[in-house]
Amino acid sequence: MGLRFRKSFKIAPGVSLNVSNKNTGLSFGGKGLRYSINSNGRRTSSVGIPGTGLSYVSTSDKSYKSKAYQTQRNLQTQQKQLRSEQEKELAKYEVDVFENQCELVKSIHKECDDYVDWANILNSNPPYQLGETGPKEIEAIRNYENYKPKFFEWLFKREEKSYCQLSKQIKKAKVEDEKAYKEWEKLVEFAKNVLAGDIDTYFRVIEEMNPLRDLSEFGSGFEFLTDAPSYMEVEFDVHSSNVIPTEEKKLTKTGRVSIKQMTKTRYFELKQDYLCSCILRVARELFALLPIKTVIIHSYDDQLNTVTGYEERILILSIKIDREILNGLNFESIYCSDSMNNFVHQMMFRKTKGFDLVEKITINK
Repeated sequence: MGLRFRKSFKIAPGVSLNVSNKNTGLSFGGKGLRYSINSNGRRTSSVGIPGTGLSYVSTSDKSYKSKAYQTQRNLQTQQKQLRSEQEKELAKYEVDVFENQCELVKSIHKECDDYVDWANILNSNPPYQLGETGPKEIEAIRNYENYKPKFFEWLFKREEKSYCQLSKQIKKAKVEDEKAYKEWEKLVEFAKNVLAGDIDTYFRVIEEMNPLRDLSEFGSGFEFLTDAPSYMEVEFDVHSSNVIPTEEKKLTKTGRVSIKQMTKTRYFELKQDYLCSCILRVARELFALLPIKTVIIHSYDDQLNTVTGYEERILILSIKIDREILNGLNFESIYCSDSMNNFVHQMMFRKTKGFDLVEKITINK
């Protein structure tokens, strides 16, 4: 219920000034006959016979005879309606954004780049043979030779300018062909070294293809380590505070936004879902990119140490993921937090307190 106030000031015999939190008005007359004018244009007349309890009250809005005034009142009413509708649309949009964010943090594992077939790249044909003219340059030469000036180009003697532009296109096409050939050579060299298990090439591939770029936009950080071509170890800084909302938003029956502090249970559940979804995504991307058998991921987050009063970086999840087991999961239907049980892992999680410090898993464990 809204808070309202009303106060009346007597400014002359039979005349009162009435003030409320919405409008002001003047009242004239006594007990038998009283006439009131409100700042919003409303007029009220009350006639009564003292001592009988009988009275008559008539209320009317101020009527304007001018069409311009009438139009103004109608436009003001439309403005209020439009403003109310816009506020409701913005409220709905705000709640939709919140709900989408909650769904997004649980769906990160469903995205993944395409599998890289390094053997197919190694055996692929070049875009053209060295010493021959490239395909883009051939097309540009054909356009030059087949050019025929249009009527206005001939009339205003613009043929020379058009031939000059087509000649520049030939040079540009030649540069693009040479660039495409160098990129092919680079990919073939990558494929050769990747299939040979060259670890330095592994890191170059990860750096150049940047498969986890969208997670980095959330503020997450990654460090990759290995000393053998069969596995990759990843240290993953979650930074969940940048992603998980702390307030819950809902629409009221009147179309307004209701904002409440999110319960600890829901907040920590979202945090766990986000972390586990990221873990699966990291493993999927690395398996799609490199011919490795195992991915070991150590997830860190900043948490408040209640003893010192400072935030500390602690290990909250360590997991060893095998390619064959991961590939057998139905990523559209799994519950990410439960899916961790498919793999050797260390995770201590309580619904009302969140994560605790765990020990790091090694490649041999």
